Amino acid sequence: MEEIHILTQFTLLNTPAGKLSTKIQSLQQHVKRELEVTINRFKRYADIRRASPPVFNPDDMVWLSSKNIKLTRPTKKLSESWLSPFPILNRVSTHAYHLNLPSQWKSIHPVFHISLLELVKTSSIRSRYQEPPPPIII
Repeated sequence: MEEIHILTQFTLLNTPAGKLSTKIQSLQQHVKRELEVTINRFKRYADIRRASPPVFNPDDMVWLSSKNIKLTRPTKKLSESWLSPFPILNRVSTHAYHLNLPSQWKSIHPVFHISLLELVKTSSIRSRYQEPPPPIII
C-alpha cells in the first residue's frame, strides 16, 4: 500500500520496498561492525611484532644501504652493502631523514627511509678506532 502526504511531508511507503530497505541498512551496519572488529583484531596482532622506528638526531652518523643505488662495480654481490657514514641534516618525517651527501652524488635524492639507514656504532675501546672508508664513486 502507498501513502502520500501532500500537505506536510511527501513520503511514499511501500511496505515490501521499505522492509527491503531496512533489511539492507541493518545488514550494512552489521557488516560494518564486523569489519571494524576484524580490523582491530588484525591491528592488535600486527602491533605485537611491530617495533617503533629508530630515532636519529641531527649530526648523527649513519650508514646508507646500497640496496637501491647503482654502483660502478660490475656485480652487486661484490660491491659494498653499506655506503660510507653520512651525517643526518634533519628529520623529514617519522620514517624519513635528510642526509648530507657528497657533491658527486647530485643525481641521488638526499632523503632516505629509515629501513635504508643504520646508526654508526662507536667502540668504547680506545685502540679500536678505524679510519672512515674512502668515498665511493657512483
